[in-house]
Amino acid sequence: MNRVLLGIRGAKTEDQMQTVLAALKNLEGVARAEAVQAGQVLVEYDPHRLTVMDLIRAVRERGFLAGML
Repeated sequence: MNRVLLGIRGAKTEDQMQTVLAALKNLEGVARAEAVQAGQVLVEYDPHRLTVMDLIRAVRERGFLAGML
């Protein structure tokens, strides 16, 4: 498993952050996704099934900006 810290822009409310977390957790290959502080999500994922770009794309598809920190 790999870990990556993603910066999230645009998810200002708890509901929006839950939307981001749900998008990540629903990806096959994500073992864990949790908000570590405002605008930051730590994701543990299987690098044989997903790339960091897959994670970022899932967040962007929900209408938020994301990038590696």
